[in-house]
Amino acid sequence: MPATLSPPRARIGSVPRLGSNFPLVARSKEVEQLRTALERARSGTAGAVLVSGEAGVGKSRLLAEMADVARSAGAQVLVGRCVDINEASFPYLPFTDIAEQIRALSPEIITRRPQLATLAGVVPREPARPITETPTGNGTAHPDLDSGHAHVQRFDQLQLFDAVLGALNDLTQHGVVVLQIEDLHWSDPSTRDLLSFLFSRLGDQRLLIVASYRSDDLHRRHPFRPLLAELVRLPVVERLDLEPFRPADAEEFVRTLAKDSISEELITSVAARSEGNAFFAEELLEASSFGADGIPSVLADVLLARVEKLSPVAQRVVRAASVTGQWHVRHPTLDAVVELGAAELDTALREAIQHNILVPGMKDAYTFRHALLREAIYADLLPGERVRLHAAYAELLAGRDDPGMAAAIAYHSRHANDLPTALSASVRAVKEAWKKGAIGFALQHTERALELWDAVDDPESHAGTGELELTRKAAHAASSAGLPERALAFMRNAVPLADAREDPVLSADVRRQLAQALLANGNWTEAERVISEAWELIKDSPASSERAWVLALSARLTTSNSQRRSLAEAAAADARASGAASVEADTLISLSYCENRAGNSEEAASLLERAKQRAIEAGALDVELRARFNLIFGRFDQGQLEQAAQIADEAAQRAADVGLTWSAYGLNIRWLRSMTHYARGDWDAAADAAAPPGEPVSDVVTGLLMAAAALVQVGRGQFEQAERSLNELRTEWYRNENEQIALLAGIAGAELASWRSQYDDAVQVAEAAVKAIRVCSGEEWPMGGIRLATLALAAHADHVRPLGPAVAPGTIEEAVAAGEHLLERAEQTAVHGDVRAANMGPEGHAWLLRARAEHARLLGFSDPAPWRDVVEAFGYGDVYQQAIARWRLAEVLVSAGQRDDAATELAEALKVAVRLDAKPLGDALRSLARRARIAVPGAPVTSVKILTPRETSVLELVARGHTNRRIGEELYISEKTVSVHLSRVMAKLGAAGRTEAVAIAYQRGLLDETS
Repeated sequence: MPATLSPPRARIGSVPRLGSNFPLVARSKEVEQLRTALERARSGTAGAVLVSGEAGVGKSRLLAEMADVARSAGAQVLVGRCVDINEASFPYLPFTDIAEQIRALSPEIITRRPQLATLAGVVPREPARPITETPTGNGTAHPDLDSGHAHVQRFDQLQLFDAVLGALNDLTQHGVVVLQIEDLHWSDPSTRDLLSFLFSRLGDQRLLIVASYRSDDLHRRHPFRPLLAELVRLPVVERLDLEPFRPADAEEFVRTLAKDSISEELITSVAARSEGNAFFAEELLEASSFGADGIPSVLADVLLARVEKLSPVAQRVVRAASVTGQWHVRHPTLDAVVELGAAELDTALREAIQHNILVPGMKDAYTFRHALLREAIYADLLPGERVRLHAAYAELLAGRDDPGMAAAIAYHSRHANDLPTALSASVRAVKEAWKKGAIGFALQHTERALELWDAVDDPESHAGTGELELTRKAAHAASSAGLPERALAFMRNAVPLADAREDPVLSADVRRQLAQALLANGNWTEAERVISEAWELIKDSPASSERAWVLALSARLTTSNSQRRSLAEAAAADARASGAASVEADTLISLSYCENRAGNSEEAASLLERAKQRAIEAGALDVELRARFNLIFGRFDQGQLEQAAQIADEAAQRAADVGLTWSAYGLNIRWLRSMTHYARGDWDAAADAAAPPGEPVSDVVTGLLMAAAALVQVGRGQFEQAERSLNELRTEWYRNENEQIALLAGIAGAELASWRSQYDDAVQVAEAAVKAIRVCSGEEWPMGGIRLATLALAAHADHVRPLGPAVAPGTIEEAVAAGEHLLERAEQTAVHGDVRAANMGPEGHAWLLRARAEHARLLGFSDPAPWRDVVEAFGYGDVYQQAIARWRLAEVLVSAGQRDDAATELAEALKVAVRLDAKPLGDALRSLARRARIAVPGAPVTSVKILTPRETSVLELVARGHTNRRIGEELYISEKTVSVHLSRVMAKLGAAGRTEAVAIAYQRGLLDETS
C-alpha cells in the first residue's frame, strides 16, 4: 500500500457522517433561492431548479435541507435518485421510487392510471396496451421492466408521461408538491425523456422540480449535456451552482463537523486540503482521528475511480503530471518526460480534460482539478515508477536557472535518491526564498538541507556553506515564521557547532542568538545565564557588532534601571565604533525604557521614534518592529488609545509587508492591536486582529490570538464559540512563553462564567489565572491580578446581592470574607506590582476603583459615588468597561430613587452595547430598565439564547408557583421530564434551587415581569 494513503479502518462515532440531521453551514444564500422558488410554486407558478456542483460539495445535503424546509411548510416532497448506469440501467428508476411514494400518499391516483401503476409495482386493473416497440427520444428501445412484484409489459411512452404529469397535477390540488431528483449525470435515456416532457409542461401548477447533477462528471460527450442545454433555455428553469466553501466557511464546517474541541491547526489544515469540498473535509477529518496523515482510502478510491476510466495512455500522462509536486505542469515539460508523439500527447491531454482530471491553466500549463486528486494519483504510483519519473524531471530541469527552479530540482533529486544534487539545490532554494520574502519556504528548504547533511559525503563542498551557518539561518527563519520553539531547538544545536571552531567571538555571537531564542520562549533565567557566558567569551575582544549585540541584549535582560542604562550606553558606544547601526537602534529602545521608568514618558516616546527610524535606515526589521511594539504599549499604558490604535495598525501592516507577521514582535504587535481596538470599542477590528493565523505556527501564537478573540466572543454573547476556545487554551496556561495567554483567557473565562450566572466558576477561573501568571512570569504581584481580583469580586457580589432571602445561610458571610481578601490583593498589587512607567497607568487605576466599587456592592452599600468614580476613570477611552460601570451606577441610582439619573446612565450604556453588539450587557441593561419601569431610548439588543423555549416555559410556570406535576399537565409532558428541564435550567444559571433560578432569570431579563 502506498505510504501516503491512509489504511482502511472501521468507522467510529467520533465524527458524524453527513446527513439531513447535520447542521447546514454557509449555504443560507442557496437555501433562500430554493425557498423563493418554493413560494412561487405555492402561489401557482410552477418552476424548476437545476442544482450543480462537483462530487462531494454538498448537493445532497442541500436537497435534504430543502426537503425539510418544504415539509415544514406543508408541502409534499417526492424524492427519486439515479444510480450509476454502469451498475444498473433500469429505465425510469427515479420515477419508480416516486411512483411508489405517490401510491403511499394516495393509492387511488395510481390505480386509475394503469401506465403509472406499472412503475409502482402494482398490477393494474386494466393492463396497459402492449406495443411492439416504442423508441425513446434518443432513438433507443426500452427493455421490459421487472419491479420484483409483477412482470411489466412494454407500454406506450407518451401515455406514461401523461400519467406521471397527471398524478403530479392531482397531488398539487391538495397543496404544493416538490419533486426532487438527484444525480442526473447518471440518468438513463428514458428518465431524461420524461424530464424533458415534465419541464416543458410546467405552468400554473403548484409544483417545484429540484434536480441535481455533478458538474465535474459532464465531459464533452456526456449524454446528459444535450438535455441540460435544452432545459436551461426554458424560462421556468433556474440554475443553482453550488460552489465549494470559501476558506472561512470551510473552517467553520470542519469545526461543526468535529463537534468536540479540536486544534485550530487541524481545522485549518483539513479546511485547506479539502479546498471547500464537504465530503473531502469529512474524510480527511475522520482520517485524522486515526492519526493518518495521507489520503483516506475511501477518499482515494473515489478520486481514482475517475482516473481509471481513462485510456492507458491518458493514465500514463496524468501519472507523470502528478510527480511535479505542484498543481500545474507545463506542456513542454510534460512532453519531455512522457516521451509520446505530439498527436498522442494531445489526445491524452484532451481526454484527461474532458474527464475533469486536468484543467487548462494559464499559457501552456495544465492544473489538476483538485490538489487531493494529484495526491491520490501520486500515492498510487509504484515505487520504481515514482523514482524514474522524478529522475526524468530532475534531469530535465538541471540546466535551467529560472527563479524557483532550485526548489524543483531539490524536490525531484531528493525523490530520485540523488542526495548530493538535492543538498546543493536546497541551499540555493533557501537563498531564492529569502529574496522573495517567502520565510516559510526558506525554513522548509533549510531544514531539508540539514536533514541531508549527514547523508552526503563532503556536504560543505556540495552546499557551499557550513552546517553552523545553515543552522543559524534555520533558527532565524523559524523565529520569523512564528515557530519560536523550533528556533530555540536549532540554536541549542548551533552552540556545540560554534564551539568546535574555537572562535570565542563566534561562540559568543551564537550564544547571543540562543539567548534571544530563549527570550522569545519566555525562558528569562536561562537567557540571563547564556548571555553571561557570551560576555565572558567576548568581553576582552575589541569593539565589534557581535560585542555590541551581547551588551545590548544584556541591557534588555537586567532588572536594574541604572544597570540597563549603563549597559545600553556601552552597547551604543561599541555599535558606533563598529558601524553596527542596528545595534545602536536597539540600544535606543532600552534607553527609552529607562526614561519611561523615570517618569519621562515623552522622552521615552521620542527615543522610540528615533530607534524606529534608525532601524529602518539600517534595514533591521526585527529592531524596527520592537520599537513599534513599544510605541504602541507606551501609548496604551498612558491611556492614549486612539494614538495607540493608529500606531498598531501601521505596525501590523508593516510587519505583514516585510513578512514578519508571526515573528516575536510581529505577534506582539498583533495581539496588542487587538487589545487596543477592543478597549477603544472597535470590536470588529479587534476580532480581525485576533483571527486565526491560517498557516502552521506555534501553539503559543495560536493560543494568544484565541485568548484575545475570546474576549470579543464573550462580550458579544458568542458563548459556545468562546467556551470551545477557552477549553482548548487551558493546556497553554502554564507555558513559560507568554503569561498573556493565562491573563486574557482568565479574563474571558471569568466574564463568560459570570454572564452565565456560574459565579463559583468565575471565581475559580480568576484565581487559577492569577496562579498561572505568577508561575509563568515569576512575579508575586502581576499587574493583571488587579483586573482578575475585580472580576472575582464582581462574581461574589452578583451571587449574593440580587437574591435576598434565597441565599443559603452563611453564603453572604463567606462571600464578604472572600471579597475582603480579593480587595486587599488588588490594593497590594497596585503598591507592589511592577509597572512599565513611574506610576500605574489609567487602566490599572480604573480597575482598582472598580474593585473598591464591587466590594461596596458586595457589602450592600447604595452610595453611587464609587461607581461615578469608575465611570470617570474609564473615560480615558475604554468604552465597554465604562458602559458596565454605568450599568452598575444605574442600579444604585434606581435603589436610591434617582430615576432620571439612572435613565441617563442606562441610555448611554445602551448606546455602547448596541454599537458593540454586546448582547449580554444589552440584555442586562434592558432588564434593569424594564424592572425599574424606566423608558430607555435606543435600538433593541438581541438577547442571548441561554434557555431553550421549553426550558423558558417550564421556568415561567415555576415563577407562578406551579408544582412539577401541574407544569407537566400544562405542557403535556411527564413530571420526570419537567424535573430534567429544571435541572438543566439550574445548571445553566448556576442556581442551587428553583427560587434562585427564577430570581437569576428575572435579573438577567430571561423572564418577563408578567410571568
